[in-house]
Amino acid sequence: MRSRLVPLLTVITALAAVVFAIPRIFAAPSRPPPAHATLPPALSSYLGVFEEGAPPSYEPLDGFAMAAGRRPNLVGYFSGWAQPFDTSFAELVSKHDGILFVQIDPTLASVAAIAAGSYDMYLRSYAASVRAYGKPVVIGFGHEMNGNWYAWSHVQPSVFVAAWKHIVTLFRKEGAENVTWIWTINAAGRPGIRPPVLWWPGDSYVTWVGIDGFYYRSSDTFRNIFAATIKEVRSFTARPVLLSETGVGPAAGQFGKILNLFNGMTKFRTLGLVWFDKKQHAGLYHQDWRIEDDQGALAAFRLGVKDQLSPATAPR
Repeated sequence: MRSRLVPLLTVITALAAVVFAIPRIFAAPSRPPPAHATLPPALSSYLGVFEEGAPPSYEPLDGFAMAAGRRPNLVGYFSGWAQPFDTSFAELVSKHDGILFVQIDPTLASVAAIAAGSYDMYLRSYAASVRAYGKPVVIGFGHEMNGNWYAWSHVQPSVFVAAWKHIVTLFRKEGAENVTWIWTINAAGRPGIRPPVLWWPGDSYVTWVGIDGFYYRSSDTFRNIFAATIKEVRSFTARPVLLSETGVGPAAGQFGKILNLFNGMTKFRTLGLVWFDKKQHAGLYHQDWRIEDDQGALAAFRLGVKDQLSPATAPR
């Protein structure tokens, strides 16, 4: 009897092993480990730029680097909703010791639907690409929402906040912890600006505060464009501030005002600035912001970079 029992027990044990192995064989593959990368909040250490033609090319950025006397360590571009993360351009920027800075704007999307999770498939795909990239990325959503010139500016602030929190939470759940989240408002001094605190999602959902502001007129100074907004922001958060999109137009007087911009950047203890190096032709608010074709602008910018910017610090 014992001789028959032993083979039977052997068969039962083998079958049990197979049964218990089946869930492991057919289970969904495990999620890749999270990507971790942070950027040091070093004051006056970031020089960024938005350039026409970048992406996809890095060539315009080489031109800016030659003009500025330093290679930018933040490279920005605006991404339309449903546009995938540009991994190839991110790698190209990284090879030049830069960090990608993406402003994702919900141009053709419903902000309420984003908050409700209707676009989660797109967001998970984007987050997976960012996680797979692994290096630091600066990402914003719905920039300048406190103005009145974008579609997402016309939704209730509470809806915008819900969408912002949803996006950040989803990215974190997907392991894209290499994102520096930049919450970007427009500075005072332009018609239609509203109190930014209405759109504030809270310190838990923001890494840096971005402030966009331009010198349009000869009367514009750092004090009447940025100073009041920085003071207002610091009344509700101590998060580091980056001048996330800025420029000095010819109508403002570029030589003196570019120096004023760099001096204010340092005096008000910001992380640095991102220059909007593009040519526009649509009146006072859309001037030619480039520095390359104006010797005075070029000289002032080089001087500002040399005197006011610290050496770039490496990501952690």
